[in-house]
Amino acid sequence: MNKMGFSVQQDLNELLAAARASIKDLNHPQALYDYKVTLLGKKGQLTEILKGLGQVAPDVRREVGQLVNDVKAELTALFEEKEQILAEAGLQVRLEQERIDVSLSGRHNTASGLHPISRSLARITKFFELAGFSVAEGPELEDEFHNFSALNIPENHPARASHDTFYFSDGRLLRTHTSNVQIREMQKQPGPIRLIAPGRVYRCDSDQTHTPMFHQVEGLWVDEQVNFANLKGLLQLFLQDFFEKEVRVRFRPSFFPFTEPSAEVDVWFNNRWLEVLGCGMVHPNVLKNVGIDSSRYQGLAFGLGLERLTMVRYGITDLRMLYENDMRFLKGF
Repeated sequence: MNKMGFSVQQDLNELLAAARASIKDLNHPQALYDYKVTLLGKKGQLTEILKGLGQVAPDVRREVGQLVNDVKAELTALFEEKEQILAEAGLQVRLEQERIDVSLSGRHNTASGLHPISRSLARITKFFELAGFSVAEGPELEDEFHNFSALNIPENHPARASHDTFYFSDGRLLRTHTSNVQIREMQKQPGPIRLIAPGRVYRCDSDQTHTPMFHQVEGLWVDEQVNFANLKGLLQLFLQDFFEKEVRVRFRPSFFPFTEPSAEVDVWFNNRWLEVLGCGMVHPNVLKNVGIDSSRYQGLAFGLGLERLTMVRYGITDLRMLYENDMRFLKGF
């Protein structure tokens, strides 16, 4: 090995010896990183040594190059080992500093409360259960038959349009009402049936009084002698129970594909009539679609928006307040 080769070898050995001692004494990640850059960076000491390889005799250049690679590999291993040691030590320090005594009392002992939507649903459910209605649930992802066709809703009805309903590529949709539950329950048994179907429903709508997702409670009563008088009496009793006072109730003739006759129900609120639900006698075609003999059985049905009733009961003026999770608002309940 020529003189230049010996010089490079000596520099490498000195660099390695100094690095072993220095790395061992470093106890801070940033200091270790800075030293690593000093040795192995683009302008580091090892790079400067490599620049001298061009002056090494060709017959020993390969041997010196291998030595350089060995030194670099050992330095890299030393840094990685020390980095791991410092990381573990830092973790132990953090765990000690951030340790939580789970046996300590909480900072706040504020009592929680039910969301106004949950309060309204509980009150509605309790009333109808006492009136002999069961609670039924069904899928939110539905097909067109159970959501539209079985309910006597024609193919060209605006409710089927994509601007009003959320469709999936396979033709299924997010249910637009909980009437799909009524259809599925009527398919299971011909009658008598008495149920309510609460749940989330979805429509393409969003403003001060509408959201893309909202809650409905729909009711169904199928029996041999049920009639419109039963429907009016039931809903009047329900509204008085829900608002906990005598309320003026008005039934207005209306039209729904799935009921005949149909009506919308208003209550007198803040010196004006406010619509709160729709209702009617189940259309014979609906009974036929689910295999129920309409010459023997009649049915009444109703549907209400849970948010609308909640807003009226608690004097809420903006529907969006129910979903913004503003604690100042929720603490009022």
